[in-house]
Amino acid sequence: MRWREQASGVTIRLPGGTVVIPPAVFQVPGTMAIIDRYLLREIIKPWLGISFVVLGIFMSVIALKFLAEAASGLLPGRIILDLIGLRLIASLEFLLPTTLFFSMVFAFGRLYADSEMTALFACGVGLNRVIRVVFSLSLLVAALVASLSLYARPWASDAMYRLRDQAMAEFDLSKLDGGNFYQIPLENRIFFADAVDHDRSRAIGVFVETKRGNILQVISAKELYQRQNEGGGKPVLVFVDGYLYEFPAEGEGGHIFGFRESTMSLEGKGVAPDRYRVKATDSARLALSEAPEDVAEWQGRLAAPLSTVLLALLAVPLSRSGPREGRYARIVSGVVIYALYFNVGALAKSWVQRAVVPFVPGIWWVPALLAGLVLALLREQVRDLFRRNQPPGRPA
Repeated sequence: MRWREQASGVTIRLPGGTVVIPPAVFQVPGTMAIIDRYLLREIIKPWLGISFVVLGIFMSVIALKFLAEAASGLLPGRIILDLIGLRLIASLEFLLPTTLFFSMVFAFGRLYADSEMTALFACGVGLNRVIRVVFSLSLLVAALVASLSLYARPWASDAMYRLRDQAMAEFDLSKLDGGNFYQIPLENRIFFADAVDHDRSRAIGVFVETKRGNILQVISAKELYQRQNEGGGKPVLVFVDGYLYEFPAEGEGGHIFGFRESTMSLEGKGVAPDRYRVKATDSARLALSEAPEDVAEWQGRLAAPLSTVLLALLAVPLSRSGPREGRYARIVSGVVIYALYFNVGALAKSWVQRAVVPFVPGIWWVPALLAGLVLALLREQVRDLFRRNQPPGRPA
């Protein structure tokens, strides 16, 4: 590679051809430098493409899930679009950092493979400037992720839970099919019937499992039908000729009751709008709570924007490749590191929820490990930063 400086700019001769970079690339008074805009454009283009594909796949998966529940009678079709939109809002906190990280690995991998990064380095554009561009973009995305994590996701989760609760309260036995297991999250129930007689609105060979705290309740009955409660008009299930098994989920003991007819309300205390769910809890309430589950959720929300910045900075040294390596040479490494980071983060969060790990360090040791990896890969740039901030030595 050879290069020379002329009045028209800097000419760089590479094995694949000649590149001429004008002086305006390096500095434009009063505006963002062209090279900065170029780097941003090279990152944003694949980011939009990857985001479009990931969002399309994600929405297809959740749409199929909700449509399957609607087809089985567990959800009314009128709320499917609302649930898809709310689920998407709740998931953007996770999808945005993911797509940004992989778009940067892809973008810088292409720049290295096409020798564009080599050309920029030869013209005096150091890696510090590239990191500055990446850091600025990641801060903007991190601010958006923080808003989603602290405010939008709890609101969307609460709205989604309320819609599902209202739908489950409208449980209709006549819409179910025999031979299938149905999960009813409203009351933590699992329902199964050997067959359903739609003409008589009765189920044959019924099994219902209900979990209430530490108590597990199982009902096995010959028949089941649904009617409205005479007192308040609420729907109830009526079991005919069966047994009720009630025992703790852990430990010994329990009771068995036989019955000719037994009723179960479909709208109990669990339908109350103030039912506590940590994912839908307001962030201000979590910040003041000392319950392990609340602390784990609060720390997870705070760690989301930090992870966004760290992953973006990691993409810069991770995508560095040799001249004969392909532009996708570092994608596999990125997938491995990303999967390892988020799986370990989920494990750390579960440890805090179960009080295995104290609130300090909590989950913060996982982002600390990622920050250490970033600093190790960018050690030269870190040293240069310390040299610039070091006061000049006094003459002897």
